[in-house]
Amino acid sequence: MRLLRGLYNCPKALFNQGCVATIGNFDGVHIGHQTIIQRLTEKAAHFDLPSVVILFEPHPQEYFRPDAAPARLFKLTDKIQALKALGVDYVLCFRFNQEFAELRAEDFIQRVLIEHLNVQHLFIGDDFRFGYQRQGDFEMLKERGEGFFTVEANQSVTLEIDGEQQRISSSLVREAVANNRFDRAERYLNRAYQLSGKVAHGDKQGREIGFATANIPLKRLKSPLKGVYAVWVYGISASSPQYKSSQQSPKRFQAVANVGQKPTLKQSPERLEVHVLDFKGDLYGQQIHIEPIAKLRGEQKFSSVEELKAQIADDIEAAREIFDRL
Repeated sequence: MRLLRGLYNCPKALFNQGCVATIGNFDGVHIGHQTIIQRLTEKAAHFDLPSVVILFEPHPQEYFRPDAAPARLFKLTDKIQALKALGVDYVLCFRFNQEFAELRAEDFIQRVLIEHLNVQHLFIGDDFRFGYQRQGDFEMLKERGEGFFTVEANQSVTLEIDGEQQRISSSLVREAVANNRFDRAERYLNRAYQLSGKVAHGDKQGREIGFATANIPLKRLKSPLKGVYAVWVYGISASSPQYKSSQQSPKRFQAVANVGQKPTLKQSPERLEVHVLDFKGDLYGQQIHIEPIAKLRGEQKFSSVEELKAQIADDIEAAREIFDRL
């Protein structure tokens, strides 16, 4: 799969014969999205054309109303990896800025879909809106695409939940994660919910108070997780000390993670910090994956560092008890 960042990095020659495309946010790449991508790749294979997923970064809601935008399940790199695993040929990612926000719907259809991508068939939600002041819709795509491409509505996927059929959506997954229903989120995603990122240098405050943590930049405005969790950590390099001698599975390690603003230590931006139990190796620069198992508590502000240290020790003990029951 190839990532194309904007039209300037998208040679027209790639699509001389045309392509089959879809447009959307695809946050979480849940089972509804997976169904769309399956239809996309099957249609592309039928016509012997490349498949293209068109994304916007940041999401338009994050651009227009950052304070009210929904929490992100995936950062862009996670989304791209999930789409790659589903067999997509190209992801075309537009930077959503003021210039793009002012692009008329008619111009998007002509310049992007017709002239640049030479779209032959387009999958789109029948409630999809696009272009300046959201003037473009499904009917406009059908009308303006006539003679150039055909348009097909994406089909919703439903599951029986609490005795009722519910449409699977990113909002539904966010709700499950936020309410610590990780088993339910796994049903919606067809895989366990995970956060991932490269371990970066932090402020070393965890080490100073006796609990070294791996600092993973969230790279999103808001996370659906908030508080302290027992988590599995995947992806620790086999070259790390203690890897082979660990009594845990070499594919995953037990850990406690905090997602929040660290109010006791006066931190502001949301961050993800992970304390891997019984591990003293160097994780800097490693790409790791964090799978939440259970929420231990919400984020709290403590009156002193000593009180915080005592609570962290209690969190670790509570996490061990959870892992012992698995």
